[in-house]
Amino acid sequence: MNPTKCYKEIYFLFFIVLTSLPALSQTAVMDSSAAIVIGDIKVEGNHKTRTSIILREMAIRSGDTLTAEILKEKLEIDRRKVVNTNLFVTVDLLTQPNIDSVRTDIRIVVKERWYLIAVPVFQLADRNFNEWWYERKRDLSRTIYGVYLSYGNVTGRADKLRFLAEFGFIPKFELAYTLPYLDKAQKTGITIGTSYSINKTTAFRTWRDKLQYLNSEDINRERSITYVSVTRRNKYYTFHTADLRWSYSKISDTIAYLNPNYLLNGRKIQRYLQLTYTFSYDKRDHVQYALRGQSFALQISKIGLLPSDDVNTLYFYGSYRKYIPLTKRWFFNTGLRGRLSFPKRQAYLQTIGLGYRNDLVRGYELYVVDGQDYALIKNELKYKLFSFQKHFSFIPVRQFNTIPLAAYINTFADAGYVKNNYPEFNNTRLANSMLYGAGAGLDLVTFYNILARFNLTLNAKGERRFFFNISREF
Repeated sequence: MNPTKCYKEIYFLFFIVLTSLPALSQTAVMDSSAAIVIGDIKVEGNHKTRTSIILREMAIRSGDTLTAEILKEKLEIDRRKVVNTNLFVTVDLLTQPNIDSVRTDIRIVVKERWYLIAVPVFQLADRNFNEWWYERKRDLSRTIYGVYLSYGNVTGRADKLRFLAEFGFIPKFELAYTLPYLDKAQKTGITIGTSYSINKTTAFRTWRDKLQYLNSEDINRERSITYVSVTRRNKYYTFHTADLRWSYSKISDTIAYLNPNYLLNGRKIQRYLQLTYTFSYDKRDHVQYALRGQSFALQISKIGLLPSDDVNTLYFYGSYRKYIPLTKRWFFNTGLRGRLSFPKRQAYLQTIGLGYRNDLVRGYELYVVDGQDYALIKNELKYKLFSFQKHFSFIPVRQFNTIPLAAYINTFADAGYVKNNYPEFNNTRLANSMLYGAGAGLDLVTFYNILARFNLTLNAKGERRFFFNISREF
């Protein structure tokens, strides 16, 4: 064989292989300034979830032309939106060459959650673990037990059926169904539900910023609520919600006697129709534990729509929160929220200040500061210790064999103010004055939106406490 010819054939073969490498590799390095045409968008791993529900979250469309740098950024944004549907354990968005070697396909690879959840309920009847631990002396009779059933993604359209049956300190029954995409355009959703609860031992008033309870073997309060909520999602991050609910409450003669303002004017029955409109903008990377993005909400609610209603109250609520990544490990967030209500003379049941849910100045977890209006600012600086996902192949159930875990050290500083127009009703010491709290702690975040917080706090009263809190969202 002619050596020169042989060398030419080897060189030609090497040239063919070299120029084919980008087409053979799914992870080929792209020129960040080169134009990329999006080809097919494929979804993998969605055994139950309809493909249209996932594609609903995608801003990238087949046929789009983007640079590699912009494509990478948009893929991460779309990945976070799919994660925030709370339908999946893991979500990955990958690129690969199309069969035509011109366009770039997108692969959406998901691992679905376990959608049917039946868990026993065993929780405390108090506002939080800390109140039970410090104020109620760890009284085990103040516990609630029962069962919680959640059937998510019932029809594959991200819908959810929830049933709750609780017994013990506060018996309660609740049934609700949510269909987030009611129309063909996948913009309108609906939730319908009803609940019924009874109380024997009841918090009948707030005195010196602590709840006071009436201990009894008789039923002291009954409450039932029926509601329908319609949500409109015109864009990816904006939501409009109209909520209409009928509420019925009945208290015992003893409660009405001990606190005539409980339902106002010594009433023992309270009935009303309530209409609430909420506008929200939520562009956070992760809803349960955000590190970047922002959220904003405005709410207006009219309690008492009919002439026969026992309540006539109007309130406005607003909140804003900003999450800022400072470096790869350092993160900061700040937020402001507040509430205004009219008229100022209100039933105790409708007078809401700071101390419930997450509306509190950290360091004051043991207090309830009642009032008609309030403002609250919260700030956090946190450092990421670690964040990883561990796959355990020996676990046969795929929805549980990938466990994410992250840990953050955080420091915080909060301030709040509650305006109470009738301080003589509860002899408040904390309303109508500034509240300050600060501290440091550890946050642990794991799968199925479970978040545990361990905090050491100091408030303006000079009180130092250790507080623990765990939350979850099924």
